[in-house]
Amino acid sequence: MRPTNGTARFTDRVAVVTGAASGIGAATAGRLAAEGASVVLADTDAERGVPTAARIREEGGRAAFVLADVAEEDGWDRVVTAAHTFGPVDVLVSNAYTVEVTAAHEMTLASWERQLAVNLTGGFLGFKAVLPDLRARHGAVVLTSSVHAHRGVPGHPAYAASKGALLSLCAQLAVEYGPEVRVNAVLPGPILTAAWDGVPEEERARSAAGTAAGRFGTPEEVAAAIAFLAAREASYITGSSLLVDGGWSVVKASA
Repeated sequence: MRPTNGTARFTDRVAVVTGAASGIGAATAGRLAAEGASVVLADTDAERGVPTAARIREEGGRAAFVLADVAEEDGWDRVVTAAHTFGPVDVLVSNAYTVEVTAAHEMTLASWERQLAVNLTGGFLGFKAVLPDLRARHGAVVLTSSVHAHRGVPGHPAYAASKGALLSLCAQLAVEYGPEVRVNAVLPGPILTAAWDGVPEEERARSAAGTAAGRFGTPEEVAAAIAFLAAREASYITGSSLLVDGGWSVVKASA
């Protein structure tokens, strides 16, 4: 997504975006690149990640794809090495996630631990990996949480736990590393990504109707919010969480 006002808020800045092969991550990488950033896209999905980075370059941006599991420290070594071919890291967007929809009593320990490892520990490891750069550059971090952090939806125990913990981590990191580093979170609601591909149309319609906006959001709309929080114009915003849910979290069907 190219901004329509000709802004280039990230000229001469380097950004790392995880979970960037598709969906919100891909849209965010494209948005930051369109605004001047050199972007490293990290994901375990090379089949979609490689062409996503190539498309950014074809549109005139600077981008590289790195095959990396955010839950593993050696993956972060590769990400940082790739980023440093552009320069020190100014922006980290921790967006990688995994989810298994199942009730708590049916979830295996392995599934629980994997979801926390990717969704929560991945954000911690990424922050540690790029912290020296962020401190030197007075950089910004945006963690992708979810409305699941605040509202219970059946079948999402590990996902909700990890996304709620990200908000606590956001506040802690903002306090511990400010004023050098700003840390914020976005909480997307129903966003139309590939995650909805297997969801029946009737359930999709119910989710869209459950928002004040009356529709699904797009990855590009979340990317716009992330770009704002990462930009210098948001210099007095840290430790905050920004809902991007079309009013899903405030809609009630009865008094």
